[in-house]
Amino acid sequence: MSKTVTSVIKLLVPAGAAKPAPPVGPALGQHGLNIMAFCKEFNAKTAEYKNNVPVPVIITGFADKSFVFTLKSPPTTYFVKKAAGILKGTERPGILMVGSVTLKHIYEIAKIKKSDPGQGFASLESHCKNIIGTCRTLGVTVMTKAEMDAMAAEAITAEQAASVSP
Repeated sequence: MSKTVTSVIKLLVPAGAAKPAPPVGPALGQHGLNIMAFCKEFNAKTAEYKNNVPVPVIITGFADKSFVFTLKSPPTTYFVKKAAGILKGTERPGILMVGSVTLKHIYEIAKIKKSDPGQGFASLESHCKNIIGTCRTLGVTVMTKAEMDAMAAEAITAEQAASVSP
């Protein structure tokens, strides 16, 4: 006999920091689910994560007031902001750029996102394209290897010029 699903709740909870306070408490409480049991299980499962990394969680509540939950990888915006070294995205996307990432960063993020439940059907290339779109929205430039080499050459030339001049 299968259990009857009564609710599906989607939350974004900091890793290792689930508390009965909002947003967790009210979301689970209105469906009659055991808040403290969820908090303990969630904190135990996310103990190996860095503290306060936002972790999407999907909680499925059943008629007998039991629940199961599925963890996903942190949002793409979290990874892009970390890779670019910025705290928040631009206020004017497409006009003002606030950081840059390399194609290697994009590839690594795509590998992590592809491992999410329900994401295995999409190719790694399509994940990369989605992440590049997220970068544009955040005001983060995606640099190719040629652009990186040109910037490194400019930096070396500027350093040499600075050491030669009195």
